[in-house]
Amino acid sequence: MYAIVDIAGQQFKVEKEQKLFVHRIEGKEESKVSFDDVLLIETNEKVTIGTPVIEGAKVTAKILEHMKGDKVVVFKKKRRKGYQTLNGHRQLFTQIVIENIEEKGQKAPKGKPTKAAVKKVEGKAEETAPGTTKEKSKNPGTKKAAAKTAAKPKATKKKPAVKKSTKAEKK
Repeated sequence: MYAIVDIAGQQFKVEKEQKLFVHRIEGKEESKVSFDDVLLIETNEKVTIGTPVIEGAKVTAKILEHMKGDKVVVFKKKRRKGYQTLNGHRQLFTQIVIENIEEKGQKAPKGKPTKAAVKKVEGKAEETAPGTTKEKSKNPGTKKAAAKTAAKPKATKKKPAVKKSTKAEKK
């Protein structure tokens, strides 16, 4: 059994009793953390895919320790210019162990929409009714006329050209 989970903005394939290094998570060492953004669960060759997440499914983990990763050195140099800089950093990580993968939520049947889905559809219908537009164009003409007026650059005043004098005119 495994799951694909979104942890701190990254997706991980996790199994029970697996140790992971993830970006720093808030929480004390030896405390439990649960992740609700489960994207996929596979159990006994049965795959459940979320849209985008599986409702009711969660993965629980235990924080083992907070640590820093290896030092990353960033060295920049430009040849023959006397320019060189040396920077570096150590990324903050948290080591966790996966304790449990729960799959409580099942997908709703395709025939009947859920109450939440019905509310979302009704809310969208109220926002933009058919036949209304968000912006009204200045020209009541066709789309081509509106596109032409939008494409025309504004007229700018040109300065008169200054005539340069030559040596012959000065004499």
